Amino acid sequence: MDAESIETPWFAIWTRSRHEQLVRDQLEKKEVEAFLPTIPRWSRWKDRKKRIDWPLFPGYCFARFAPASRLPILKCVGVVKIVSFNGDLAPIPSQEIEDVRRLVTSDLQYDPCPLIQEGSPVEVIHGPLKGVTGRLVRKGSQQQLILSVELISRAVSVSVDAADVRPL
Repeated sequence: MDAESIETPWFAIWTRSRHEQLVRDQLEKKEVEAFLPTIPRWSRWKDRKKRIDWPLFPGYCFARFAPASRLPILKCVGVVKIVSFNGDLAPIPSQEIEDVRRLVTSDLQYDPCPLIQEGSPVEVIHGPLKGVTGRLVRKGSQQQLILSVELISRAVSVSVDAADVRPL
């Protein structure tokens, strides 16, 4: 068996509205590896503006755990359920999580976008996202790389130079 097949899988956790950070914090207290990708946004109140980190995929948090130990995850306040199909937990490929993690830790500008099925699958061959795979689409006069988490039908886009990608 290779390392990928024995690695603990990632799962998408569906949360109540605006409970993503609370769920992540509870998972970390339970020593469960959690990932909540965020995007900075400005929030305006009557008396001030404040920069806050908004969930990149609202309603979802990601966690890595053994399927048999899901009960502590389900007991977290704000957890609706763990995304599953036909009663079986649906793991997310580790590469999809690592690709999104790499993007949010880079200095590149990115925005959430709807998952787009059309477009060519590509791999970035130059720059800070080298090795990341996604779909290349055109947005106006610019090329956009769409990184997706297929299981929850969510995606994020980032501008790329077409010369920095190659078709898969």
